[in-house]
Amino acid sequence: MSDEEHHFESKADAGASKTYPQQAGTIRKGGHIVIKNRACKVVEVSTSKTGKHGHAKCHFVAIDIFNGKKLEDIVPSSHNCDVPHVNRTDYQLIDISEDGFVSLLTENGNTKDDLKLPTDDALLTQIKDGFAEGKDLVVSVMSAMGEEQICALKDIGPK
Repeated sequence: MSDEEHHFESKADAGASKTYPQQAGTIRKGGHIVIKNRACKVVEVSTSKTGKHGHAKCHFVAIDIFNGKKLEDIVPSSHNCDVPHVNRTDYQLIDISEDGFVSLLTENGNTKDDLKLPTDDALLTQIKDGFAEGKDLVVSVMSAMGEEQICALKDIGPK
């Protein structure tokens, strides 16, 4: 046997896929789908009948969950589509830095400092005003396909 030690490069995601396949005909309104490499929430699905030779087609209208853009795609209903793994996590807001980054408290007591304030103006003013008033705020962070963004805010009372 050799006395060498083996060193492996470790990637934090343990090789987990950012998406999983799902048959296009089974994706419904309110579900998620990947269109043009963007994670989207489906707002409308219409299915066309099969032609003389061919497949029924699904027409998806979806909104990007991170930037709100409307995207459309047409896929044969028997084919597979990519569906993103979408996670929503709540973190307590600790601090807002001048450069627009937030400091969040995770469940295990660590801080998460790599998220920017949301671009949505209404949510942005709610977070800034609530923080300025000294309220205890909990933000919901949506993550999918390697992207994360603050998507909601809860007030859990005064400090």
